[in-house]
Amino acid sequence: MTRTITPRLRTLVLLFIAVTGALFAGAGPASAHAALTGSDPAQGVVVPKAPDQVSLTFSENVSMNDNSLRVLDPKGKRVDLRKPTNLSGTTYAVQLKSGLGKGTYTVAYQVVSADSHPVAGAYTFSVGAPSKTVASVGDQAAGGGVVGWLYGFGRYMSYAGYIVLVGGAAFVLACWQRGSGVRAMQRLVVGGWLTLTAATLWLLLLRGSYTTSGSLGDIFDLNLLGQVLQTKPGAALVSRLLLLAAAALFIAVLFGAYDKREEEEKRDLTFGLAIGGTVVAAGLAASWAMAEHASTGLQPGIAMPVDVIHLLAVATWLGGLTALLVALYRAPADTPVDSTAVHRFSRVAFGSVLALVATGIYQSWRQLGSWSAFTDTTYGQLLLVKIGLVALLVGIASISRRWTGRLAATAVTEKEKETGEEAAAGEEAEAEEAEAQPEKETVKASVAVQEAPAKASKAAKSGASGVPGKDASAGADSGDDAPERAAQLARQQAAMDTARQKRVRDADPNRFGLRRSVLAEAGVAVVLLAVTTVLTQTEPGRTEQDAKAATTASSSSSSASSDSSSGALTLDMSFDTGGKDGKGVVRVDLDPATVGSNEMHVYVQRPNGRAFDIPEVKVAFTLAAKKIGPLPVAPDHITTGHWAANGVQIPMAGDWTVAVTVRTSDIDQVTVSKSAQIG
Repeated sequence: MTRTITPRLRTLVLLFIAVTGALFAGAGPASAHAALTGSDPAQGVVVPKAPDQVSLTFSENVSMNDNSLRVLDPKGKRVDLRKPTNLSGTTYAVQLKSGLGKGTYTVAYQVVSADSHPVAGAYTFSVGAPSKTVASVGDQAAGGGVVGWLYGFGRYMSYAGYIVLVGGAAFVLACWQRGSGVRAMQRLVVGGWLTLTAATLWLLLLRGSYTTSGSLGDIFDLNLLGQVLQTKPGAALVSRLLLLAAAALFIAVLFGAYDKREEEEKRDLTFGLAIGGTVVAAGLAASWAMAEHASTGLQPGIAMPVDVIHLLAVATWLGGLTALLVALYRAPADTPVDSTAVHRFSRVAFGSVLALVATGIYQSWRQLGSWSAFTDTTYGQLLLVKIGLVALLVGIASISRRWTGRLAATAVTEKEKETGEEAAAGEEAEAEEAEAQPEKETVKASVAVQEAPAKASKAAKSGASGVPGKDASAGADSGDDAPERAAQLARQQAAMDTARQKRVRDADPNRFGLRRSVLAEAGVAVVLLAVTTVLTQTEPGRTEQDAKAATTASSSSSSASSDSSSGALTLDMSFDTGGKDGKGVVRVDLDPATVGSNEMHVYVQRPNGRAFDIPEVKVAFTLAAKKIGPLPVAPDHITTGHWAANGVQIPMAGDWTVAVTVRTSDIDQVTVSKSAQIG
């Protein structure tokens, strides 16, 4: 019998499609998770002679190939030696050809960050003086375009498949073991497995084009696929496929042998399935943690296990919620989801929410680093939306818990009532049977006396007809039809009983209220999953603030030469001591930046631009060409984030190196430097 889709389920499907389309249609190119935080030469700067190399510093480690870093002259001709090297940490450089002339040069880069996302961009610097340039870096389409959209959709479907697979199986095993024999639950969990498997293969095919050309034609390029398999994200996707094979075996046992076992046998098998399922689910979660946000940045050794717990909590909660919704709407009338199962899931969901909040707080601190990042960065703003959706979901869940309590109370009351009615009916039947026994014996004797003449007459007629056995044959035929007719009547009666039970079940106001609240939870969960998927493709707040600080520093550096010509010099340098509050930007102002006495001001700011104090700042000037220096200067503290010194002597003009030593604690210290023409 074909089942029609209820209006509420149709609304949920439309909501799913609408949210997915709206979020991914407006997402545009995926935001990179590594940012360019420094370069030498800096963006827009004018240097007196051509450098030997160009170096770029990123906020995290990146992967490069021979075409990842290109330098083009004013005519658009490539002038680098095509072999980028890692100088130190997150700084990468490419050597330039000798004898480069004056003019504006273009630096283009396209790399893959440590958390698997592509990064592309370009900037210019000039040698001698700015000039016109015809250099073109093309469309930096890595991570964007149609391939970027398809890759984002694949990520969404992989998360959705994982949540349904893990959460649905956990719901059956921990809350509603009778559900292992319900076809709707089997289809749900198997559908989650198929979705995750298909999405993983989809991402594996798209990965090469996503991180390089962004062309649809490169999706089936076997060379690109081979390169992807050698990367960390590629290895994570392959390991996910292997774990999905183990998950298929788990599903086969859960909905096969497990459902056919007796209750006592199920207990031992439940423990084994719980252990095996947890290991497989954690392994699948680790395939995300080992290749994305958690694998890079601060405290990766702590962040990856926390990320695994976070994903498991999300899957148990939202996936179990999906399974409960299917059970409430699609479970057969003879196997309805009972109040005990709903109450168990309520407890499991509560524990999942606690784990989700604890791990979410740690992840938020790790990705943002400051309160201002909540409002000043895109990642922080999306995180606020996610927090709001989680709060809304918890609020609706509290309503569901109240309906669960009422449903459980009603079930207990009905059970007690049925028990009492059955006992009373049994006692009444026994009394009636005792009273009727003498009358039954009398009636049997009377009937026997009355039937004796009739039987004798019937036997005589049968013998006179000359066709012995005819009536007996007719009776036999009638007896053959009786079992088939009885079976048909039994089936009709069973169908009527099932329909009656369904009407009674659906008429229960407590069950109806629970269904509506769970449906509302599922609708919010769909939106929450979409926001989370976009969040994983958005540049973390810490990185975005570092990038803003680096942009400010580059802008200041590019104007340093013009400032010096007017009698002032400004140098901005990013620093990271590695300790608490160890990141920031130090600015050195030298006025009039000429030979003789100068006034110097030093400003220290956080990545978000706010001034803050540190224990010590020291400055030194070195003129390497003349072997002068370092000439130390110890500025005096003026106010928050501001130091100054008067009478700073510069003995002669030249290309000076200004080094600033920043100490943020007793043990955390770093020296950053930059060259500038003084005098």
